[in-house]
Amino acid sequence: MYYIGIDLGTSSVKGLLVDEKGKIIKEASANYSVYYPQSGWSEQNPQDWLNATNGIINDLSEGKKSEIGGISFGGQMHGLVILDEHDEVIRSCILWNDGRTQKQTAYLNEQVGKEKLSEFTANVAFAGFTAPKILWVKENEPENFARISKIMLPKDYLAYMLTGVHATDYSDASGTLLLDVKNKRWSDEMCEICSVKKEWLPKLYESFEVIGRVKAEYGLPNAVVTAGAGDNAAAAIGTGTVGDGDCNISLGTSGTVFISKDGFSVDDKNGLHSFVHATGKWHLMGCILSAASCNKWWIEDILKSDNYDLATHGAEEKLGKNDVFFLPYLMGERSPHNDVNARGSFIGLRPDTSREEMALAVMEGVAFALKDCIEIARYSGLTVNSSNICGGGAKSKLWKKIVANVLNLEVYCTETEQGPAYGAAILAMVGNGEYKDVSSACKNIVRKKDLIKPDAVLVKLYEKKYAAFKTLYPSLKDFFALTYGNN
Repeated sequence: MYYIGIDLGTSSVKGLLVDEKGKIIKEASANYSVYYPQSGWSEQNPQDWLNATNGIINDLSEGKKSEIGGISFGGQMHGLVILDEHDEVIRSCILWNDGRTQKQTAYLNEQVGKEKLSEFTANVAFAGFTAPKILWVKENEPENFARISKIMLPKDYLAYMLTGVHATDYSDASGTLLLDVKNKRWSDEMCEICSVKKEWLPKLYESFEVIGRVKAEYGLPNAVVTAGAGDNAAAAIGTGTVGDGDCNISLGTSGTVFISKDGFSVDDKNGLHSFVHATGKWHLMGCILSAASCNKWWIEDILKSDNYDLATHGAEEKLGKNDVFFLPYLMGERSPHNDVNARGSFIGLRPDTSREEMALAVMEGVAFALKDCIEIARYSGLTVNSSNICGGGAKSKLWKKIVANVLNLEVYCTETEQGPAYGAAILAMVGNGEYKDVSSACKNIVRKKDLIKPDAVLVKLYEKKYAAFKTLYPSLKDFFALTYGNN
């Protein structure tokens, strides 16, 4: 049998066709637009996702429709998709990196209180989470709020259109701030706080559980659909990050530090998200809102180039010695600062500052922000000595070397680089019975390669630079609030 894994990303949807041994048979992708109605807002049209996904499924299944055993998804998290009683999309999806909910996030954290939020959901409110978006719609678009019949996350909208089943998985639901993560159930308290009716919410499944079969019109008579996972949990499956203490770093549009846990836990500062893993267990995750997107912005939008290697040519000689710093907060920041007002910033420019130094500062700034998350994990008592690395940024040997030395970790890649889509395909295999569970599937399928060990000299140099980097955000926090707080 063959399996299709779909990765619903922010800039594109990607699909893989794999066999039961995990061999990639075919790949496909399709791009779509992000809309920015106002500064700091970020939206997409769910119909664009559906059109792109349908095209990819048709492409991947061509000539093999009766041999497709299952489909599953990894998807961008936190987005708010709302449908009316006729299953029509009410408004554009408010995305994970949208910053409009500053007021609602402050209400949840300050009026409801972080302690209660952590008690109810194991997390505090971040502007990108789904619950603040629901409150924003209620307060600013009451006519749309009154029409809500179903609330969905992005990938779950696709699964719904494929199967007619209103479902989500625990990993993705963890990022709504409506899920009692510890007990794996919708939180009655949070539903009441956010005026959410329970019947609006989808049924909860483990990521590898079958939610239904593909509708007949797709012509895939033997294909089941499993619930899938949030993109980071799906990427963790695709990279074999399933054991207690295993770590995966993603350099995608956003950046994440994902630490798999056998048991439930919450760090005492709530600096990391405490979510359910696609294995059925748990994980801790730090998320920075801009990672590879910073590099794309710098090279494509500012330098007006598509040659990423040229932009950093010669920069390796300056590793650990670059005196230009970059704060990668182009869309505000989530972990650990939780500040929608934060902005990207270059610091330390001089008349002789070179393009290479600025390009290197962008990569280093993202690595320093990821280190902020790793340091919280270490402070919480977790031992992290090695990590897989995936995402578009992981294609850069220079960036991987920077990450290994800034974080003082052994860093490796896997033979397959399509983390979320590959993880989704593995979830489809498990759902259809090819493997007894996710861990055994990963053990049989996922292979490591390209180990990068930190260099003691560079580690020491970067420790000094990181100490300086840590002073920058606190120094600029009041400036960000004063200048951008009302925007």
